[in-house]
Amino acid sequence: MSAAARLMDGYPSGRAFDEAIAGDGSVRAPYRDVIAWLEGYGAREFARRRQLIELVFRNQGITFTVYGDDLGTERSFPFDPVPRLITAPEWAAIDAGLRQRVRALNLFLADVYGERQVLADGVVPPDLVLRNPAYRPALRGVAVPHGVYTHVVGTDLIRDEQGRFLVLEDNLRVPSGVSYMLANRAAMTRSFPRMMEATPVRPVRHYPVALLECLRGLSPRDVPDPTVVVLTPGPYNAAYFEHAFLAQQMGVELVEGRDLLVDDGRLWMRTTQGRRQVDVVYRRVDDDFLDPAAFRADSVLGVRGLVDAVAGGRVALANAIGTGVADDKAMYTYVPELIRYYLGEAPLLPNVPTWRCGDPGVLEQVERDAASLVIKEVGGAGGYGMLVGPESDAATRLTYLAQVRADPGRYIAQPVVQLSTHPTFDPESQRLVPRHVDLRPYVLVGEDITIVPGGLTRVALKAGSLVVNSSQGGGSADTWVLEADAADAVGGDGAC
Repeated sequence: MSAAARLMDGYPSGRAFDEAIAGDGSVRAPYRDVIAWLEGYGAREFARRRQLIELVFRNQGITFTVYGDDLGTERSFPFDPVPRLITAPEWAAIDAGLRQRVRALNLFLADVYGERQVLADGVVPPDLVLRNPAYRPALRGVAVPHGVYTHVVGTDLIRDEQGRFLVLEDNLRVPSGVSYMLANRAAMTRSFPRMMEATPVRPVRHYPVALLECLRGLSPRDVPDPTVVVLTPGPYNAAYFEHAFLAQQMGVELVEGRDLLVDDGRLWMRTTQGRRQVDVVYRRVDDDFLDPAAFRADSVLGVRGLVDAVAGGRVALANAIGTGVADDKAMYTYVPELIRYYLGEAPLLPNVPTWRCGDPGVLEQVERDAASLVIKEVGGAGGYGMLVGPESDAATRLTYLAQVRADPGRYIAQPVVQLSTHPTFDPESQRLVPRHVDLRPYVLVGEDITIVPGGLTRVALKAGSLVVNSSQGGGSADTWVLEADAADAVGGDGAC
């Protein structure tokens, strides 16, 4: 046990809920066998396997982009080999809450692009929808397959100081990261096979099959093998690895806008054998760049006439145009009410407490408490455009608050939630250290709702940091959803 003790030596306790270690320093029950495995490997062997994983990721081009970094933007994706565990009861609650949430959000999108009853009933202020830059009035009345607008959803979850799962935000436009979830699982299976075999973990490798089935179900043509493509902005996009990876895994074409054209109201793909009609586009291009005839005239990433082809029912897009109106940070505050309004149910997954700076009296309170709040732009993403009060100085807060006062409706404020921590291997100390994490499960919505058990656990690699986004230097870990009988099935015999 001497080698085992070294990995956990000096593991500190803090204010945050730690996923693996209880407040008294004992290992939580679901983690006992995994910690025993890790201790059995010892720091040197564990570090060696971690380095091999990094080498494989680099050779396979598993990369991400850090914007504004002086050392260069393209990086191998940092991976921590300590798996994050979720028990079967915890996952059942997450699964039910996500299903409820995406049902309500799709009903809301169908409503605001249809009768707008939710606005007439005063559940959501009309200006929040009709003046939202992400709202696309030209798409009002356009039918979408199965009445579904957002087919691939990535909902970010955190755990608070009591260990409760809360929804931090919904990603309904072009959510990314699922390729890293799959790459992480492959890395763990290859590098820690005995630990994987001894642990009853639910699989995730069928995600590309489930995604392809979902996309094929959107085809407007009744053909046995509809043509599906993945539309990418190109190799300079931060998520290009993912675009190429998913296309390869699904066995479909990866295309750029220049590979497509609209003719006779239909979308066609140029191939060496001639033109081929496209039925479904899994687009990884933002709305503004999809069609220069409908949105940004200077876009070279999209396809002229694509919106007309969609409106004519000749091609389906996943996700639909205009879904961004439902996932900005102001609309997020109304989702619990949307669940009650459309489903007549109490929300199963609560939001983080959130205040809209444009509401009466809120701005003054936010200004007084700015040093203890997180303030965000409603349209911001990736950890950009936000102020973390406790990590800022007075001058930074004054500058930021001046922007908020100029347009309060563009900002929301939240208390600083101490995201849960998880043991993470620190290569410098050769120890396990606590780092803050969140979780992004992926939901597929077609005729049915499919949720692959797990998701992308994102890790803030800097000590004390609450920013987990890869675009700002965060990493990830494999997420293991345990089978219902995991307590009986996980065995420690011979684990070391």
